[in-house]
Amino acid sequence: MRGLLVTATESAAAVGLRSERGPVLGAIMLATSLVALDSTVIATAVLTITDQLGGFAQFPWLFSIYLLAQAVTVPVYGKLADMVGRKPVMLFGIAVFALGSLLCGLATSMLGLIVFRAVQGIGAGAVGPMAITIAGDIYTVQERAKVQAYLASVWAASSVLGPLLGGVFSEYISWRWIFLINLPLAAVAAWMILRKFTESAPRQRHRIDYLGAVLLTVGAGGLMLALLEGGQAWAWTSPASIALFAAGLLVLILFGLVERRAANPILPLWVLTRRVLVASSLVSLLVGAVLLGLTSYVPTFAQSVLGTGALVAGLTVGALTLGWPMTASQAGKVYLRIGFRATSLIGSVLAALGAATLLLVNEGSTLLQVALGCFIVGAGMGLVASPTLIAAQSSVEWSERGVVTSTNMFARSLGSALGVALFGALVNSRIGRTDHPAPQDLSPAIHLVFLGVAAMAVVMIAAAATMPRNRSAGLQN
Repeated sequence: MRGLLVTATESAAAVGLRSERGPVLGAIMLATSLVALDSTVIATAVLTITDQLGGFAQFPWLFSIYLLAQAVTVPVYGKLADMVGRKPVMLFGIAVFALGSLLCGLATSMLGLIVFRAVQGIGAGAVGPMAITIAGDIYTVQERAKVQAYLASVWAASSVLGPLLGGVFSEYISWRWIFLINLPLAAVAAWMILRKFTESAPRQRHRIDYLGAVLLTVGAGGLMLALLEGGQAWAWTSPASIALFAAGLLVLILFGLVERRAANPILPLWVLTRRVLVASSLVSLLVGAVLLGLTSYVPTFAQSVLGTGALVAGLTVGALTLGWPMTASQAGKVYLRIGFRATSLIGSVLAALGAATLLLVNEGSTLLQVALGCFIVGAGMGLVASPTLIAAQSSVEWSERGVVTSTNMFARSLGSALGVALFGALVNSRIGRTDHPAPQDLSPAIHLVFLGVAAMAVVMIAAAATMPRNRSAGLQN
């Protein structure tokens, strides 16, 4: 096993990188924070935005279109990164995200804002996976767990800080600065990557699989749109819902047929045949769903059922962001000693225990009980999310790492969409269509969400168990 591990210098040299890893890590963390914050930052500014632009009935699209555009472009960027390098794809993503932010800040109608949020999402689709891929390139297997903990903490903290910052901007400055503040920060991140990150690995000069990219975008986009809006914009059994699901599935089947014949497929089908990659992607999908469920409904439970304010409710689910980086920073020591599979099993069992703790929460519980359950779930996530991703990255060469990482990120985005649909359907099954549910009705409705989270954690245990048993499996670089 020891012979399979390389030093940081050797890892950097293997892909032609300079050793200025600190500034590069700072830059990708900054870029990641912008993308992550914009997933949730407008949550508390919706009323202010719709007061000025109108279109209150359309505001859910501000969230859906961003997530949709981000998710469907991730696999395309992953393949491009393996062909032309990580740096140009990352800089392109930052530039498009900044352009979208500028346009959002200048929007004069709700329709325009929705379109410009899609532009933001297209840029975000490059930034997220490229940050993780670059980290995988410049850090060794021993170091990656701690680095991934930093990146995971950015995502987790942003899910809590986003709504708080959105409220501050909209109440005390202007909602437009929610977007305009991204411009100088994006410029700093791009400048640091441009100056400090140098890669000279050989590029693959192949034709880009444009047909595959279009089919994947349309097919995955149709399915995610059906999942995001089903049961909300239209009924699950409505013609629109059935048509979207059917069309999305048919296009994805056609995509699979095209990829089998493509000389350089945008999403190689071999990623679905390797056990470590399939297990890693399944875990990532479940992580996305669990995170969505907790970050969406724990604050609602704290406010509506336990009677806390928005800030305290945000801090309660913030316990999740505390547990995650604490264990993820130590995950490297654990998986180097006992292997990826055992580490992932420990993490998934811990997440299941945290979810079980939340099942005991009711209207008579304290905030400490809720926060404790979130903390335990977060601690489990730190031991399952990072090791499974690193196992997948380490099982392939540089020329395949972008595709593998983006596939993992795509699975997490798909999990978030599934979570939106599933948890929303569970809650609506108890409270119906009312805009102001009573606490006595909301408590059992959110209990169903906690039950769903627990069930997903159990499935996560099974997914982690399918990881290769070999302790050194995948430890190439």
